Amino acid sequence: MAESAIPQLTLTPEADASGTAQAAVQPPAAPEPAPVLTPAPVLTPAPDPMEVLSPEEKQAVEDFSKKIDITDASQVLQYGAAAQKKVAEFSENALSSVRNKDLGEIGQSLSSLVASIDNFGAEPEKKGAFKGLFKKTEDRVQVMKAQYSKVEDSVDQISRQLQNHQIALLKDVAMLDQMYENNLQYYKELTMYILAGKKRLEDVRATDLEVLRSKAEQTGAPEDAQRYNDLVQMCERFEKKLHDLELTRTVSLQMGPQIRLLQNNDTQLAEKIQSSRMNTIPLWKNQMVLSLGLEHSRQATAAQNAVTEMTNQLLRKNADMLKMGTIATAKEAERGIVDIETLQHTNQQLISTLDEVLTIQREGAAKRKAAEEELNRIEGELRRKLMELHG
Repeated sequence: MAESAIPQLTLTPEADASGTAQAAVQPPAAPEPAPVLTPAPVLTPAPDPMEVLSPEEKQAVEDFSKKIDITDASQVLQYGAAAQKKVAEFSENALSSVRNKDLGEIGQSLSSLVASIDNFGAEPEKKGAFKGLFKKTEDRVQVMKAQYSKVEDSVDQISRQLQNHQIALLKDVAMLDQMYENNLQYYKELTMYILAGKKRLEDVRATDLEVLRSKAEQTGAPEDAQRYNDLVQMCERFEKKLHDLELTRTVSLQMGPQIRLLQNNDTQLAEKIQSSRMNTIPLWKNQMVLSLGLEHSRQATAAQNAVTEMTNQLLRKNADMLKMGTIATAKEAERGIVDIETLQHTNQQLISTLDEVLTIQREGAAKRKAAEEELNRIEGELRRKLMELHG
């Protein structure tokens, strides 16, 4: 990696805002799937801030410290603001990178893939009729072929989606590398501001402040004491400003391992996706082909077994029917034209019928005789009554 340029320190951040604003991280062009990048060591604080600087940068700190005017309130207010702004913009870009990434889509794609594989080869509804055996076998093979075609299309589609996710993750890994390098540069720039400020503050307190203190003590004039007090206040405000820059530098320091953690997560996920595309998906396809072949063999064996069973059933059934038919024929051949039982039943019924007819005739004659006597009685009564009327 080429040595980074020396950070440019400035006392007028507003004038340089248009240039520094463009220092935000820009995502690189989409890379082709390639071996996953190996993260660099995590940024760790050095025992002495000067150790992170090159001789040229140390000289730049020395030269810049001489330009700092602690008595200029506006300069103190804006001191290091350019570096702070870069860190703020950088943090916002890092947050946007994480916020705009929807890793849930990868989980959904993998879940859809598992569901498609899980449904392959499901048993169709069984039918018990033998006549539907070959039709059912053919239907099941066709169903499995249709399932294989459907699952294969689904797997290919999901594989393309996973490839797109992998490309996006590799882009993020490359972008995070760039962000990490930028963060190192921001950290170094803040360090240079802090070192230059501390050096200038130390020089002012050792020289200008001591001169004003001595003069105020010698003269006892209120204006000299006020000048001394004003410079003391300015030094304290500048010291607080340096403390703010140290806080910002700590934020930049913490961003290093955070970037690497995020980069490692993306790297591992990209490797997992590549493993799924290169190993798992082809293995599943092979297993589906084997399942289809095994189903052909299983159905052929089942069909042959069913044919054998049905043949034996037909032979046993026909033998039973032949036995029953032969016995029935023999029995029928030995029977007379009319069974004796039938003649006995007919004779009994005939005698019973004659007895009943005779009984009915006798009862009818008795009823007619009684009716004749009743008619004669009625006629006599009527005749007597008529004679009474005319007598």
